Amino acid sequence: MSDSNSVRMVFCAKLQKELPGVEQNPFPAHPLGQRIYDSISKDAWKMWIEHMKMLMNEYRLNLGTKEAQEFVFQQMEQFLFGQGVALPPGYTNEK
Repeated sequence: MSDSNSVRMVFCAKLQKELPGVEQNPFPAHPLGQRIYDSISKDAWKMWIEHMKMLMNEYRLNLGTKEAQEFVFQQMEQFLFGQGVALPPGYTNEK
């Protein structure tokens, strides 16, 4: 645990500015985990978590399957490092 006064800053690939980084590598066994740790902010990670919840609900994903896991990693990479992602067909935001 690091000193609470020292915040690890990263240049966030998603939000394109210097922000506090995620606190730990979210997927130590996956190459994308280190990339996220190195260049994604807490704010962008929170945005991804909300987006992932929507994907899981809309596509009724079972993360116990390899196919669903691969889909989520692919979407995560696009969301955090790419040009964003397309919403599921017929998706409407209830907010």
